[in-house]
This record gives sequence, C-alpha cells and structure tokens, in this order.
Amino acid sequence: MRWWRVRAAANAINGSTLLGLVVATLGRARLQRGPRGLVLATGYRLPFPVAGAFTVGDVVLTRHSPTWWATRPRVLAHEEQHSWQYSLCAGVPFLPLYVAAAAWSYARGGDPAAHNLFETAAGLEDGGYPTLSRRERRRPARDA
Repeated sequence: MRWWRVRAAANAINGSTLLGLVVATLGRARLQRGPRGLVLATGYRLPFPVAGAFTVGDVVLTRHSPTWWATRPRVLAHEEQHSWQYSLCAGVPFLPLYVAAAAWSYARGGDPAAHNLFETAAGLEDGGYPTLSRRERRRPARDA
C-alpha cells in the first residue's frame, strides 16, 4: 500500500494542507507537485519563519528555486517526516505543539532543534541541524 496516500488524505481532512496552500499563496510561492503527494512551494517571500525549508501539512516551502530540491533529497525527506507529524497530530494542533517543543529545546540547550522531539524524530542531520545543542557544543570535552 502507498501509505503516503493515507497521510495526504489525513492532512486534507484536518485542514493542514489547505493552510499550507494559503501560506504559500501569501508568500507568493510557486507550486509544483512533489513526490509522494507533497506540494513543493518555491520562491517563498515572507520573512517568517527563518528556515531553509518548512512544512505546513503536505506543503513544503522554501525561499529557494525549484532546482534546490534536486540537490537536497535528505532535506526533503526530513520535511516529509513533518508532514507525517501533521497527520498524526490532527493537523493544525501540530503548530502549538511544535512551538512548545522548540521552546523546551531552547530552554534545555540554547537551540530550538537539538532537543525538539519533532526535529529529532524527523532526523536532525537530514534537516541540516547540528546534533548537539549550542550549550553542548560549548562544553569542553572531558577526558575519560
């Protein structure tokens, strides 16, 4: 079975993909079909959020050109994991849950991603994030 169809249906029903299309339209992004039911929105022009790419429902947005994705399959795989998270969190409730997880991560390590359960589940390295928080990177190494 093509499980991405279940994800796409869930995100259509929960309204998160529609919200993603609205965000893409407001950001004057160009839309194109992506793999496994994703919609790739390129040339996003709004200043928020500050990210190389971000996902709302099944819509993956970036400020970059359409060819950017061809050289970053791991980033696209990471963002696809976020689309699954939208489906599992019943859509729009994912947003405040994500913000809370980012705040917890920042409070714990000075970095919004390193201890964010949504980012770690999607794969920190695939998303281009460091695997250690800022505080952990500043600590001197201890001798064994």
